[in-house]
Amino acid sequence: MLAVALLLAAWGPAVQPVRAQSDVPTQVRRILEKMTPEERVGQLFLVSFKGRQTGPSSPIYDLIVNHHVGGVVLRAANDNFTGPDGTVGDTYQLINGLQKNAWSSSQMELVNTATSSVYTPQFIPLFVGISQDGDGPPYDQILNGLTPLPNQMAIGSTWDPNLAQSVGATLGQELSALGFNLLFGPSLDVLDVVQAETGEDLGTRTFGGDPYWVGEMGKAYISGLHTGSNHRLAVIAKNFPGRGGSDRPPQEEVATVRKSLEQLKQIELAPFFAVTGSAPNEEAKADGLLASHIRYQGFQGNIRATTRPVSFDPAAFEQIMGLPQFQSWRNQGGIVISDDLGSQAVRRFFDPTGQAFDARQVARSAFLAGNDVLYLDNFIASGDADTYTTIVRTLEFFATKYREDVVFAQRVDASVARILTIKLRMYGAFSLEATTPPVDRLGQVGKSQEVVFQVAQRAATLLSPDPTELNVSMPRPPDILDRIVFITETVSQQQCSQCTPQEFFPASALESAVLRLYGPNAGAQVINFKLSSFSFMDLWLLMNGGAPEKTETLAQELKLTDWVVFSFMNTNTARAESQALRQLLAERPDLVRNKRVIVFAFNAPYYLDATDISKLTAYYALYSKQPAFVDMAARLLFQEQTAVGALPVSVSGLGYDLITAMSPDPTQVIPLMIDLKPSESEAGVPAVPTQDQSTPELTPTPEPEPTFKVGDSLPLKTGVIYDHNRHPVPDGTVVRFLFTFGGDSSTVQQIETTTVQGVARAVYRIQSPGLMDIRVTSDPALVSTQLRLDVGAGQAAVVLEITPTSPTTPTVEPTETLTPTPQPTPAAEETSEPPAANAAGWLLAMGLAWGSGFGALYVGRRWLTPRWSLRLGLCVALGGLAAYALLLLVDAPQWRVEGLPFLRLVGFVGIGCLLGAGTAAAWRQLIRQRAQA
Repeated sequence: MLAVALLLAAWGPAVQPVRAQSDVPTQVRRILEKMTPEERVGQLFLVSFKGRQTGPSSPIYDLIVNHHVGGVVLRAANDNFTGPDGTVGDTYQLINGLQKNAWSSSQMELVNTATSSVYTPQFIPLFVGISQDGDGPPYDQILNGLTPLPNQMAIGSTWDPNLAQSVGATLGQELSALGFNLLFGPSLDVLDVVQAETGEDLGTRTFGGDPYWVGEMGKAYISGLHTGSNHRLAVIAKNFPGRGGSDRPPQEEVATVRKSLEQLKQIELAPFFAVTGSAPNEEAKADGLLASHIRYQGFQGNIRATTRPVSFDPAAFEQIMGLPQFQSWRNQGGIVISDDLGSQAVRRFFDPTGQAFDARQVARSAFLAGNDVLYLDNFIASGDADTYTTIVRTLEFFATKYREDVVFAQRVDASVARILTIKLRMYGAFSLEATTPPVDRLGQVGKSQEVVFQVAQRAATLLSPDPTELNVSMPRPPDILDRIVFITETVSQQQCSQCTPQEFFPASALESAVLRLYGPNAGAQVINFKLSSFSFMDLWLLMNGGAPEKTETLAQELKLTDWVVFSFMNTNTARAESQALRQLLAERPDLVRNKRVIVFAFNAPYYLDATDISKLTAYYALYSKQPAFVDMAARLLFQEQTAVGALPVSVSGLGYDLITAMSPDPTQVIPLMIDLKPSESEAGVPAVPTQDQSTPELTPTPEPEPTFKVGDSLPLKTGVIYDHNRHPVPDGTVVRFLFTFGGDSSTVQQIETTTVQGVARAVYRIQSPGLMDIRVTSDPALVSTQLRLDVGAGQAAVVLEITPTSPTTPTVEPTETLTPTPQPTPAAEETSEPPAANAAGWLLAMGLAWGSGFGALYVGRRWLTPRWSLRLGLCVALGGLAAYALLLLVDAPQWRVEGLPFLRLVGFVGIGCLLGAGTAAAWRQLIRQRAQA
């Protein structure tokens, strides 16, 4: 524990001095020595408040000025934001006003009620926190004005830490421009258990289901947050120690997970290790952790023993924080913030009857468990009038406890020292100017859409079928003659209770994107009157006997349409309409039979099962509903772009297992080479002499190949080993270097090592002369480059590379379209066969004529009787054939186009088809006139 002296005698004789420890930074110690118990205790609390009033008559003003709370959290549910217009500017002013309140308390003299002495509080900037998970509602607090960033699963599906860093930098820059200096995020939960049937799982609020890659993306995202905010944003990674395996929402009830500490270290805790003690640099290191209220059964190996919620269990908390990665990070000033102590889950745990919620003891328990900061939202004790009353009483209770209990005071001082360290790290010195960002930075907020579109392009994933089968089931995009019905699971939200409701994902979202990109003003691939949009509620009413006036239009459109395109979120028992797609596929497949059915998942990709997916033409995951992802869906539908993302979680309905997907691809040939590092001479490898840099060489001297003899160490490394999705395998993947001697495959030695950034290394000491073959495997990848070294007694030899035999299972590569090189065509003699008369010309003419005939028959069915549509098709085909026959009679040099021998054929047949169509029209008109006569 850190401790600081309480040497101010004016605070009263009840306060015992506390010995200061040397590991407290000097600047922190000086600030802390001047703080009263009330000021110290206040720093422990992070509170929320209702509305936007921050003046002297408001409760939040009193909590900041007179009770010295250390921070506030802004939430949409508390009406802290305006909208949809002016959200950014109003938020900037609100935060500026809150910091001015903290500053104003340092400009006045206060009376210590315990001693009647007068003192002036110090200015300590507030933490101003927010949770902004991406993807708009329901998990973003600010819904307007900021760049519409994607959720974490969309980022995770790109498998690109650079994009994670770019998104983090955008969010960090924009939040800090508004004045925020604390972010609850990112989530480092590992989604290893999917609760798709309830719709209450983590969904898209996680980077994925593999602990290594969640850690890698988390490090990059946190680096971006720090650099984007110019290191003025405290990043609080959540939800420590991990709730990816929980089976219920944490706000409603404390979840219980059956895992031991050893299991937690392998999965849940691994990403948190990556951003604390194992972080590669300060930018990638989280400033704090948000401790969730979650219980563990079998935590210490006894499956019959269950912890209290970790955020309230000192023994479990201490055991976790005692792990080396967390201990070193904690010693460097890392803080732990409790999750909301006023949540329904906490109330139900401590007060199952709803009769006696003792808020002060709950806060004390959370603090003594090990949390440095206590987050209070809707925190109200039984019998209290409001949250303000409860918070004031809790602060007073802590201050009294501080004066009376030296051990408690030491714990408070240690936590306050960590808090002050982080605030000083952000601002250098405490002044109002330092905490107020320049107002001109607001002009850059909301202007980073390019990075969002990059994520959308890289994230989009084809779930079913595979690309080869898709070319068969969906050989072409919709065209101008096709009807398309869009059915969308809509999302609406308000920025505040009095704000205008907004449609963030309206029923017409995808149709609007299609018209903008492919409509009459953008290439005319589709026309307005052939597109129609409906909501999932409309479909649910149709499926469940809704009023005919509300369902008749949809039923008629489904009957006539060629394409049905669903924009799908998730399934949730609380929203009956969310089940409409699955109900349609299960109960009324006739409504979409013989139609192309496309599903775009704008949320997590695992809500449909294998039977549902088997009934679809194509199933794509977009993960996020932000506008750039809707545009990407439109481009996928019209086959302008292909889906290149890869699933970051297991999906049972697809038979996709993430662990298998991230294992080495068995179809690859693993590169194997000599590891010519700068330290190779230290390993016994003869160093290659370097040229004198002061004397320039016009012709560089070729470097000699290294040679090895008995007694030397042979340094080896692989190239990058790829998984099934062509990404580098996770760190820690097992690799075996195999050594065969004298050509006898029965005598094999091996060195087992693991990968770092997809590459494995090993060093082998040559012990005896003779022939040695070296190869490498990483199950299930068993083929590699082979190295051969034939060392003679007392002689050095060069390592030779042997080309390996290709793996049994060939790698499926995209089909490459080759462009033939144009060859000069000799001029045809007058006596040569006319091009139209050869086999190619005949086939082309037949295809054009009969193809046009069948096309006319198909189109005619929409407006004509079956008999007349047949007549139309025959007339068109016969007209084309007649024109081809005429061409054979008159085919002469003057009709031929140089370099395009078949152009006149196409022209003749096309004109004949049009004349045939005209003949059919005249015939039909003649029949009508006779009938009228």
